[in-house]
Amino acid sequence: MDKNFEIIAKTLFGMESLLANELTMLGAQKVRIGNRMVSFYGDKGFIYKSNLSLRTAIRILKPILKFNASNEFELYNAISSIDWTNILPLNKSFRVDSVIYGKIFNNSLYVSQKVKDSIVDKIKFDTGTRPSVNIEDPDFRINIHIDNKKCTLSIDSSGISLHQRGYRFATEIAPINEVLAAGILLHSNWKGNTDFLDPFCGSATIPIEAAMIAFNIPANVNRKKFSFENWKDWDEDLFYIIEESLLKKIKPKPIKIIGSDILSSAVEKSLINVENANLSEFIQIKKQNFLESSKNSKGSLKIVTNPPYGERIDGNINALYSDIGSTLKHKYDNTDAWIISSNLEAIKKIGLKASKKIKLINGKLDSSLNNYSIYKGSKKK
Repeated sequence: MDKNFEIIAKTLFGMESLLANELTMLGAQKVRIGNRMVSFYGDKGFIYKSNLSLRTAIRILKPILKFNASNEFELYNAISSIDWTNILPLNKSFRVDSVIYGKIFNNSLYVSQKVKDSIVDKIKFDTGTRPSVNIEDPDFRINIHIDNKKCTLSIDSSGISLHQRGYRFATEIAPINEVLAAGILLHSNWKGNTDFLDPFCGSATIPIEAAMIAFNIPANVNRKKFSFENWKDWDEDLFYIIEESLLKKIKPKPIKIIGSDILSSAVEKSLINVENANLSEFIQIKKQNFLESSKNSKGSLKIVTNPPYGERIDGNINALYSDIGSTLKHKYDNTDAWIISSNLEAIKKIGLKASKKIKLINGKLDSSLNNYSIYKGSKKK
C-alpha cells in the first residue's frame, strides 16, 4: 500500500472551512486550513478519490519540492535538481502554472517561463530529448507557488479546474461557477431534506449541484479526464475500484428539485445541462416569473438563487430586488431562502432581515450570500 504524503486542495475565497469538512468526512488525515487552500495527507488512491468527490476544490496538487529562492538563478537551480525523468513521461506535453506573492518575484509569466526552461534543459541534458510544451491542452501540469522566498513545486493531479464538472455545455450570460454554487449550497446547510427551488436558475448550475449533494453523487463523476491519468504511476484498476465504490453510495430522495427562469433561452439551456448530468428524472425545469409565483410545497422549502445583479439585466435592479423580497415575504412562508448577489446595494433592497451574511467572491466581484428565514405570521408566533 502506498504511504501517505502531503496533498494540497485549492479552493475559492470563503470555501476553506467547507473544503476542510469535506476532506475530513472523506477520510483525509492531518487536515489544515490555509488561504484559499487546505493541506492534508493521503495516498495515491486518495488523490483519485479527492478529484472525484470534492465539491469545493478547484484543483488537487501533490507537492514534490519545497525550497527557498531569492532570485531567478536559485529558482532555476532548485528546479533542475529534480530527476524529471522519474516524474514527467517523455511522450507527454506539459505546462507550468505559477501563483506568486511578495516582492522578490512579481511576474507570474516570467516565473513560469524560468521553471519551464529549467525542466526542459534538465530533461534534454539527461536524455538528449527535448520535452514538448503545450500551453493550451497539456497532458501534464506543474504548479509553482511562491510566497516571498518560500517556494513549493507541485504536480497538478486535476488538469483543468475541477469546477468544470463535465455536464454544463450550454450557458447563459455570467453563469455561476460550479464550485461556488456547491459552496453556497453547503453554506446553506442543504442536505436534501426538503423541496428545493432556484427561481433564477440561468443554466441550472445550482439545481444540478443541489441534486448531486442531496443524492450523494460524486461531484466530478461526469468529467472525461484528469491529469493524474498521465502520471507514470497511474493505476487504472485502482481508479475504477474507487469510482465504483463512490457510485454505490448514490441514493435518490423523494423530493422536488425545481429550477425556473423567466427567459426561454435559460430554460432551454438548463434542460440540456440537466440531461447531460443524467438528472432529468430528478430535476424539473420550467419557465416562470418568480414575482408572479407562490409556494406550492406543503412542507418547508429551500430556495438558493443567484438573481441578476446589474451586469445581466436592463432596467431598475433595485426595484427587482425589492420585488423579490416582497414575493418571499407574502407568498413563500416556511421557506429558508439564500440569495447571493454581487450588487451589494441592490441586495439591501430585499427589505427582509438577513439572519446570516457570508462574504464570497463571484468571479472577481465581491459578493454577499444572505439568508432569509420566512415564517407564516411573526417569528415569535
